[in-house]
Amino acid sequence: MLKAFMIASFIGIFLVSGCASNTTNSMEEQVRDTPVQVPNEELTKTLDLYSPTIETTEWFLPKENSRLRTGQITHVMLHFINDALRNPEDPYNVENVYALFEEYEVSAHYMIGRGGEIYYLVPEKRVAFHAGKGHDLNNQDDFDRFNDYSLGIELLGIGTREEMLSTIPGEIFDRIDPSHIGYTDAQYQALNKLLDDIMERHPNILRDRKHIIGHSEYAPVRKVDPGSLFDWSKIGF
Repeated sequence: MLKAFMIASFIGIFLVSGCASNTTNSMEEQVRDTPVQVPNEELTKTLDLYSPTIETTEWFLPKENSRLRTGQITHVMLHFINDALRNPEDPYNVENVYALFEEYEVSAHYMIGRGGEIYYLVPEKRVAFHAGKGHDLNNQDDFDRFNDYSLGIELLGIGTREEMLSTIPGEIFDRIDPSHIGYTDAQYQALNKLLDDIMERHPNILRDRKHIIGHSEYAPVRKVDPGSLFDWSKIGF
């Protein structure tokens, strides 16, 4: 019974990792090659805004995990990611987590480690596959193009036992060191620094809860990240 549960959970690991389920992958295949169009002149004027000015570690994912961006960036979406299902004793091995992106052909622009390390995974001028299908935040209609307008930030983190049960059996979750649950102060500090840099370069992103959102707000049926343990007050909300 446990073996069957683990297989099902393995298939759905990205339902809570902040990336994508099998359904999302199918959706992405349909839209990733049909970007939103904006005038070339407008795009050219803003290309110099698409590189971080703070210190990051470049660790770019394969180009197949993203596509060229042709629209302006207006939002930031926060996620969590971990390798707890496979490695509950070592859920934040960054090489293993990076391999999950490659395996599932999903992506985010940035990943923040437990010590505040900022990994730059997808150039901002490219669209990362992190949001999947959700709702237009303005009119709540079905919406599957959020990737085109957003930057995705993954934090190495794990939610509550209840939040994680859809993909991690309780007996596996109980093997996770309590210090691995939630987020670290170093991560909040790094996230603040990264958000400041992003908003300085992309004036369409305002520092409010309409422009900086969690994955669960966009896809509440499928997603729980960044979860109830994420303290929004530590990034100014």
